Parts: sequence; structure tokens; C-alpha cells
Amino acid sequence: MSGNSAYLTGLDKNQANYTPLTPITFLERAAYVHPDHPSVVHGEQRFTWRETYARCRRLGSALARRGIGKNDTVAVMAPNIPAMYEAHFGVPMCGAVLNTLNTRLDAETIAFMLRHGGARALITDREFSATIEQALALLEERPLVIDIDDPNFDGGKSLGEISYESLLAEGDPDYAWQGPADEWDAISLNYTSGTTGDPKGVVYHHRGAYLNAISNVLDWDMPTHAVYLWTLPMFHCNGWCYPWTVAERAGTNVCLRRVEAQAALDAIREHHVTHMCGAPIVYSMLINAPEGLRREIDHQIAGQIAGAAPPAAIIEGAEKIGIELTHVYGLTETYGPASVCAKHTNWSAMPIDQRAERNGRQGVRVPMQEALTVLNPETMAPVPWDGETMGEIMFRGNITMKGYLKNPTATETAFAGGWFHTGDLAVMQPDGYVKIRDRSKDIIISGGENISSIEVEETLYRHPAVLSAAVVAQPDEKWGETPCAFVELKPGANVTADELRTFCREHMARFKVPKNFVFRELPKTSTGKIQKFALRELAKSASAIE
Repeated sequence: MSGNSAYLTGLDKNQANYTPLTPITFLERAAYVHPDHPSVVHGEQRFTWRETYARCRRLGSALARRGIGKNDTVAVMAPNIPAMYEAHFGVPMCGAVLNTLNTRLDAETIAFMLRHGGARALITDREFSATIEQALALLEERPLVIDIDDPNFDGGKSLGEISYESLLAEGDPDYAWQGPADEWDAISLNYTSGTTGDPKGVVYHHRGAYLNAISNVLDWDMPTHAVYLWTLPMFHCNGWCYPWTVAERAGTNVCLRRVEAQAALDAIREHHVTHMCGAPIVYSMLINAPEGLRREIDHQIAGQIAGAAPPAAIIEGAEKIGIELTHVYGLTETYGPASVCAKHTNWSAMPIDQRAERNGRQGVRVPMQEALTVLNPETMAPVPWDGETMGEIMFRGNITMKGYLKNPTATETAFAGGWFHTGDLAVMQPDGYVKIRDRSKDIIISGGENISSIEVEETLYRHPAVLSAAVVAQPDEKWGETPCAFVELKPGANVTADELRTFCREHMARFKVPKNFVFRELPKTSTGKIQKFALRELAKSASAIE
């Protein structure tokens, strides 16, 4: 045996030197160190960290008293309001697993999630009572239903046995919650979009949630008492783990029940918001809001943007209203963003088009993720760093899901070869930064040539009249398929298909230029992502492109 065997004996884990990681401890510390600092703001409601900690302990205690404990699922159907934030701590305090539900889904899909996840309790906002009532009717076994009566919403109806505030009143504000016995224990369940079949249930563990929350701090150099505006849904990858991040920073959560330009800009002014996250559509909405709504914002805001690479117009427009954007990339399976386009100081001196190209890449791994790479999915060999050879983006590390709930086959496939397979096609650029070329299902093969829909979209976004763009394959008798561009114009803007076609020809190879242009509002998910699957169906119809 080589090495010093003394390191193998008498140096074991014990209570003094080892505690399983859990983000719940961030809340405990915030309440201890900064008890009177504002924690959550929602309309006229104001809470301090002392109060939020007590409310979360009440929630955990009340659930435990009703027999809900380790590995029981508690679902929540709510917008970005205090109850949703509190569930991120109160539910795991009793050992249960939090399942946040997408508020835009239909009743049948919600019923599937409640059934598949085995929800023992459902905390639901009255706004969604129509959908939830239909979903509950589809279940063989009804969970405990708890109604949220948000003072900022008037409408809907009660469906449950008890109100959320009444449930909290049952709980103990001094509840002696216990952290997980094993940091590998599940903390949350998040369902994928399920656009090509039943949604898959992605399981997060306490360790990953803790580490990604810290990674968020490091990525942004996020200061103590940051003020975070909730423009990103908390139901989406647990808000990219920011509920836990804000607690670690003892910051202030500014809730938005609906993401609308005036409400967001008013909140930025009133609360001096310092940080926010969202899809490109969120920033586009703020940039293109009437000038009167954007007045008197005189402080710098850090914004993270995910989804499509931010075009020059969005980066430049955001800068003009005081938002400095950072591009991040990830999936539900990686706790939200697991890579970041880490900026270099010399980029700031570049012209806007060059900065947009640099800042629009998927970048490098975040601090707490072990590895990010681009591999040939068949051979699992790394692609050369030439910016041309395409492979599949793959992740490895602690900020990767436990797996898919009740789906060992899908889990095994996702982790084949010891890497998590994203399904995104990309190149590795000479400086080691990853750049997405397309989703494997979105690549357009025209006459044997591969066309990146993202490359075409990025070109269209450079046109001053274009607000949003999505490019999909359209069947073609001669070429097999050709690009079809769906374009949403900025308010008051006008441009013809011929003008866009000419613009594209000036910036890319002619075979990549869309054959057809369709001007219309683009269908989007609740998180602002364009629904390409819907556009593919439209592109198949001749009437859609005439």
C-alpha cells in the first residue's frame, strides 16, 4: 500500500466536522444575522427575514402535523408571490419534496404531474382555480388542497380544505426543523415541458440546490442585501435556484404577480432593484416600453438572460436603460443555468456587434459545475476547438439532476458515457467558449447542407424592425426542407419579406436565407421561450406561408 495509512483511520465524519449541505440554512442565517432587513415585498405586503423564517417554519410544522414528511411531494400552483417563495423553504423543512407547477399548463397536464409525482398536498392560488378544479376531477386520489388568498388578486374560488394563512396558523414558528440526513435527498421535482410526450420529472437534491445558489452569487459577485426582481417564474427550475440565493445574500425579493412593463419598471424605481433574470422577451418588453415608463431609472441593474442568444439590439437597448446583461445557459436537468458567458474586460471596448457576438455565446461552466464540453455523441470524443465542428453539449458535476422520476430508461440514456446529454448541438470556439448551433431537432438540412436556425435568427434580430424571430424547417420538394422565418415586428415598424430576404443575403450564405417569411405574433411558453414545435406545424401548411 502506498501513502500514509494514518489518513485512513481515526479521521471519520462526525457532527462536529460534517453537515449535509442544504439551502435551508441560508434562511436560518439570514434571519439570525439580518432579522429586520426586508426579505419579501409584494404590493403593500412587507416581510423581514425574521418574519419569513417564522412563516416558513410554520409551514413546515403544519405540513408535518398533517402527516407529510420525507419524500412526500407537495405541489404548488402559484405566481411569484410570498407563498411561493416560502414553499421553497417550508416544504423541505419537513423533509418533503417541492413540486412547483407551470401556471400556464392545461388541466390534463397538471393532473398528470400531480398523479405521477404522487402529490400529498397541493397549495394553489385562486387565480388558477378553474384549471385546478378540472385537474383534481381527473385524479383517482385527491391531495390535501390549500388555497392561497393573495390580497393582490380578486377572483377565482376556493377549492381546498383550508386556506394558506390558516394552515400557517396551525404551525409552530419555532419548529425544530431538521436538515436532510443525506444531502443527496430530493429537495424538489421539476417537470420538463413535455412537448413531445408526457413531461419528465426532474429530481433535484439538497447538495445541488445549495451549490447552484452559491454559484449564482459567484457568477455575479452578488452583494449582501441585493434587491432581486422576480421576472423569472419561480416554477421554472425553482427560479434558477434564486429563492435560495437571495436568502444567502439576505437580499430583498421583489415579487411580481404578472410580468408587465409598467409593473416591472415601477418596481425597479421604487425598490432600487439591483438584479433580475429572464428570457429575451422580458428585456425586449422593458426596452420597447413607452419612454415615459422608463424615466428616472438612474442606477445600474445586473440582468441574466437565457434562451436565445441576446442580439445586439437587446444588449444595446438594455444598456441604454441601465441593465447590463450576462448570458447564461442550462436546462431543467441542470438546475437552470450551469454555464455562463464569462466576460473579459477588453470586450467592453468592442463595437456593439462584436460585443453581441462575444456575449451571445453559451460560454464556460459556472463555478460550482464540474465540467462543460462539446462531444461527438456517437464516439464521445471531444470536438476540435475550431468553431466549425459540431457536437453535443454535455455537462458533468454536482449541478446535474439526480435523474428522472420513475423513468430509469430515460435516466440511463441521459447519463450515457458518464455525461449528461443536453440534445443541444454546438461548436467549441478557439478560446474554449461553447457556442450553440441548434437543438438536434431544430437543425435544418437543406440539399444536404446543415443550416443552423439560431444563426439565421441572430441575423434577423440585427434588423432594426424585428422584435422576435424564429426559424424552422419547411418541407420543400427540391431541397428536402428549407428555412421558414416567423417574424414579429416592433410596434410601428414595417418591413417586407423581400427587404428581409435582401438583408439576410448581405449577412450570410444564400442557401441559408429563408425561403418564406411569415409576419405574426410568435407563440411563447410561460417562461418566454418561443414554441418552435407549434411553428413547425404551421410551416407544414401551405396556407400558413402564403
